[in-house]
Amino acid sequence: MPQLNLVVLDMAGTTVSDGGLVEDAFAAAARRLGEDPAPMLGHVRATMGESKISVFRHLFGGDEAMARRANTAFEEAYAERVAAGAVTPVPGAADTVRALREAGRTVVLTTGFARVTQDALLDALGWRDLADLALCPADAGGRGRPCPDLVLTALLRTGAADDVRQVAVAGDTAYDMLSGVRAGAGLVAGVLTGAHDRARLTGSGATHVLDSVAGLPALIEAVEATGAQEPVAEGPGAQEPVAGEPR
Repeated sequence: MPQLNLVVLDMAGTTVSDGGLVEDAFAAAARRLGEDPAPMLGHVRATMGESKISVFRHLFGGDEAMARRANTAFEEAYAERVAAGAVTPVPGAADTVRALREAGRTVVLTTGFARVTQDALLDALGWRDLADLALCPADAGGRGRPCPDLVLTALLRTGAADDVRQVAVAGDTAYDMLSGVRAGAGLVAGVLTGAHDRARLTGSGATHVLDSVAGLPALIEAVEATGAQEPVAEGPGAQEPVAGEPR
């Protein structure tokens, strides 16, 4: 098992707790456009972690102008709620990032939000200098999760790894897991503080499932020490994958 030199972390649901703010902002955006949000929320929940503009393109049947209007309304609604203090760090998240960096690892924060919203989150939390880099889909050519682009862009921008197997990915959604798997990451960890449950995470390729991101530094150290990609007892919060599910 190569050393995991680069750690790519999702934001909302993984390192940031927003208490259902994504759904609330989607609903507000739909209402601003004169649409009923109720029929849309099922798809919104199922695609948590995906680039928001991609979600709106699906919801509005490929109507690009409508999708962009909806995305702008969503970003505005989310930013208003962030400014009102509706987001907090997941307990232990900031300490986790610091511990990873102190251990010599490079940490990149990623999101499916637009740059303006990611910046609002970083400012609200005082996290501008917390990680080595912060990326949104626009930084990766416009493609967000479940494509591998954000993970691979993190590798290319930082130069922290010589091999994709030296990358660890952590997130709370199936799309985070798929993105890590498709990028060839050596460790793909799901966390249970966000949108999707253990079965959804392992079914989408999680190699480990943690109660929260706070268990990630110890898990990485344990995996490196044992030289195995299988879940190991030494990683606090690590759970066995569901039997028979794809890895």
